Amino acid sequence: QVQLVESGGGWVQPGGSLRLSCAASGFTFSTYAMSWYRQAPGKEREYVARIFNIGRGNYADSVKGRFTISRDNAKNTVYLQMNSLKPEDTAVYYCKAEFSGGYWGQGTQVTVSS
Repeated sequence: QVQLVESGGGWVQPGGSLRLSCAASGFTFSTYAMSWYRQAPGKEREYVARIFNIGRGNYADSVKGRFTISRDNAKNTVYLQMNSLKPEDTAVYYCKAEFSGGYWGQGTQVTVSS
């Protein structure tokens, strides 16, 4: 079955960096687009970034220029490099496999505060 396991979250001060990973299994990873979403307390889940199977990515305006999405098809893993983090980036970050309506991981908490 499809499994997505996020890791790499934690606490960081404003201006700091984190790299999230999402290990995928149970499907042909290289075939499908993968996305990152996030959900802050009391808010709806929102789109962060997507990378297509050919490696091209796009980003929400709120993270453009600060976050970079990438993938390693040999490792069945998608990454989200987050730089210049702001307190408003605090959220649970989820990866999503973009096929058959979508499959979600369990999420990883990112907290940005001083």
